[in-house]
This record gives sequence, structure tokens and C-alpha cells, in this order.
Amino acid sequence: MGVMNKTARQTLASCKRVIIKVGTSTIMYPNGTVNLQRLDKLAFVLSDLRNQGKEVILVSSGAVGVGLHRLKLRQSPRSIPEQQAVASVGQSELMSLYSTFFFNYGQIIGQVLMTRDIVVFPESRLNAINTFEQLLKQKVIPIVNENDTVAVDELDHATKFGDNDKLSAIVAEITQADLLIMLSDIDGFYDCNPNEDNQANLFHEINCITPELFSLAGGVGSKFGTGGMVSKLKAADHVLKHSGKMVLANGANPTDIFKIIAGGEIGTLFVPEHD
Repeated sequence: MGVMNKTARQTLASCKRVIIKVGTSTIMYPNGTVNLQRLDKLAFVLSDLRNQGKEVILVSSGAVGVGLHRLKLRQSPRSIPEQQAVASVGQSELMSLYSTFFFNYGQIIGQVLMTRDIVVFPESRLNAINTFEQLLKQKVIPIVNENDTVAVDELDHATKFGDNDKLSAIVAEITQADLLIMLSDIDGFYDCNPNEDNQANLFHEINCITPELFSLAGGVGSKFGTGGMVSKLKAADHVLKHSGKMVLANGANPTDIFKIIAGGEIGTLFVPEHD
């Protein structure tokens, strides 16, 4: 368990390019409806960060969850074409909601849908990087999601990231972001499940992803999402290997993002040991 390093936390205030990743559990209620209050707060916080002069990228899950709600389906269909149809409806609805809330704060957004082959092939990877750079240069907040309408997971298909945790880590890599803030439905990384054990201890800082940490992770994602704690550790590992920083925190109150960037002791900070 890492010892609190105030110096590492304090460096977050100087981060200029910040990626915020929100999971489905952050923007949807457990009953499958959209958490409008939280979406509004998220738009407010990210718009204010942009006003402060920071470059902001949002990686947002939720297309399938929002699509299920829009189509009045209780659970995700099994076949891949049906899932992709739900994602198509949900992505349109989700961007409409984001457009509405960000418009209230005078912030322009742009949609970036990605598949894994975009970052595998050098030419398309460079095109993606150039797109992000141009959007940020024009003070636009890119909203990124996996293109679920064409990415499939059958036969471990090469075009699929697997989940938006990994996607956010890859976006952090190709945009050379200073910080990735991953918002979930848990306060950070614990030595055991805090929902089952009130003696669970929070890791304040982690410098290296070890097999021991993976053994502590376990578990799967939420009802409407795909990522669990294992996928978050894999994302953190990717970030650390590219000398980046990541904070895993609870997304219940998006204004905590301000506190995190100010160096507050919120969530788990993943930072290279030499940093």
C-alpha cells in the first residue's frame, strides 16, 4: 500500500491536458434511467476547467445503457447486431444530452468514435492524433467513445478495445495527456471489496501494477457497463508504462474533479515511482 506522497498530488495542479473517463454507472441510475443531474454537473466542471485554460477530453461510456432506456428494454439483447443497434440509438441520444448541457455553459463539444484499428495502423493513428490536437486547439472538448456499432467482440475481434477503461488509457497515450481521471462507482482501489468488508483499506498511491494487485481486484462490471476493477488496473498499467498519471475516484460528485486537480487526497493516485 503506497504511502501518501503529497508532492505527487501537488503536481496534479500543473497538469494542462486532462482526460476524464466516466463509466456507465456514473451517468445512469441503477434502475436504467439517465442521471441528468450528474451529467449537468459534469458539463459544468469540464467547461470550467476549459475556462481555466486546461485542455479537456471526455471519454464517456453509456451508449448501450442510454440506448436500452430509450428503447424501453430491460436488459441488453444477446445478439451482436441487436447490441449494435442499441448502441447506435444510445450514442445519438447521449451526444444530444451532452450537447444540451455543455451548451448551457457556452462550451463546444465534438464527437470522436474510435475502434482499435485506428490506433494500430500508423496513418490512421496519426490522423486521430491530428484530430484531437485540432479540436483542443479550437478549445473544443472532444467526447470519445468506442464505435460500438461496428466494433465487435466475437472471436476476440481486432477492432474492439474491450472497454472504455482501456480506451481512455490509449487516448491518454496518443494525446500525451498529463492526467487521466477515471470516475467509477467506487472511491478508489482497495485491498478487498469495500461493499463486502468495512475493514477494506484504500490505496492512496500506487507506483507499479503487480500480480498481487490483480489478485486483489477480482469482480466484474456493473449491470449496464463492461469494466470492472481488473480493467481499471490494466488501464492504470498502460498509463504508468507511458509515464503518465491516473486517479481512480468516485464519480458520484463530479465537482471532486476540482479537488483532485488541486491535489486533494481523493481516490487512488497511480503515478510512476520516479515522478
